[in-house]
Amino acid sequence: MSLLKRIERNQEPNTTEPSRLQELRVKRASPTTGSRDAYVDLKNRIQQRLISELDPSMDITQTSQVRSTIEEMYEAMLAEESIVLTRKEKQRLFESIVAEILGYGPLEQFLGMEGVTEIMVNGHKDVFIERSGKLQRVGVHFEDDDHLMRIIDRIVAPLGRRIDEGSPMVDARLPDGSRVNAVVPPIALNGPTLTIRVFAKIPFTVENLIDFGTLTPESVEFLKACVVSKLNIFISGGTGSGKTTLLNILSSFIPDGERIVTIENAAELQLRQEHVVTLESRAANVEGRGEVSIQDLVINALRMRPDRIIVGEVRGGEALDMLQAMNTGHDGSLATGHANSTRDMLTRLETMVLMAGMDLPHRAIREQIASAVNLVVHQDRMRDGTRKVTSISEIQGMEGDVITTSEIFRFEQTGMENGKVIGRLRPTGLRPKFMWKIHDAGIMLPPSIFGIGSRRR
Repeated sequence: MSLLKRIERNQEPNTTEPSRLQELRVKRASPTTGSRDAYVDLKNRIQQRLISELDPSMDITQTSQVRSTIEEMYEAMLAEESIVLTRKEKQRLFESIVAEILGYGPLEQFLGMEGVTEIMVNGHKDVFIERSGKLQRVGVHFEDDDHLMRIIDRIVAPLGRRIDEGSPMVDARLPDGSRVNAVVPPIALNGPTLTIRVFAKIPFTVENLIDFGTLTPESVEFLKACVVSKLNIFISGGTGSGKTTLLNILSSFIPDGERIVTIENAAELQLRQEHVVTLESRAANVEGRGEVSIQDLVINALRMRPDRIIVGEVRGGEALDMLQAMNTGHDGSLATGHANSTRDMLTRLETMVLMAGMDLPHRAIREQIASAVNLVVHQDRMRDGTRKVTSISEIQGMEGDVITTSEIFRFEQTGMENGKVIGRLRPTGLRPKFMWKIHDAGIMLPPSIFGIGSRRR
């Protein structure tokens, strides 16, 4: 029986084994505690030796080369100390140590796991993931709060950010674009809290969204025509409803040859066009200086000769500048915003314009919205965890003091089956008034897309 297996069963190594291994003996508190403490002790000891013996001048960005070097040193250390492990135990310990040195510790295994879209750490003991739309607790943890803080520092440090008692909140991103939010004491009472929005290594395609039931082929053809013909589109939805994924898909329909400027809090969009300028906001430093807001970036983008402006999320006074850009020759712009419905999105836009500090009459703001925005695409996260576009609505104009809308597509739920929502995004039978813009772009959509002249499926 291997030493590590005995440790996990909280058994004493026998006296004939090398003296160094006697350090692995643990106090008999409980089998669970003893197992954990012994494993952590072994891992930490080897890890510290590896770190102290690695060449400080080694370029850690060359991951494969560094990993190979660590593996050679690791094998040599096990042989030197006569530590007997099975192949599975040896690989498990090695991967754990490499994750600590090069990666993100216990979280490393979930970053590449299929179906994981969110990782949530509530203090060092509680780790949860969202997989396939469902929350679940996982059986990993950090050693203590200091261990978790080291991982958080490893995420934010390369971005020139810091997090401590003086600056206890930070938004950051991983090299693959995954969005990170961290909150630490004294404002986080459970200990350091980390939330990672994981993005797929390979971006979702239109076909993926059709397979997931988020969109239908008819709605995709309609939305593609709207993007190509330079209609201004807002994507609305709640937290985690898939707005950024849908924005990425719609952005992919923009033809090559147009200058695109993207503006985000944390760069997440993955555009494939050749002429893309990516801007990212910046928080103030410890002295309260150096802040660059989304509003500053929108104003600056207007001076960059953009054909399209894409704002990752409108949440404040930048709404006014965005609407003015849409009204002054920057057609085809795209943006997202948090809202529970299409009507809520329009109300929130009105509120956000007021946040710009301009004392404008409500009717003037609504006229700006009605004139600037052509289409609102609303997406929901359903009860079964799936994300679906539930409404595609045209902004038609004003009637009195009210912005009028017309729903072109609407999600119709027909029931629940094995816990899954059954339904389909269907055309309402109405044609949008902006069809002339689509025709002017040389695109002819068949009437069947709008449910005209054909039976609904």
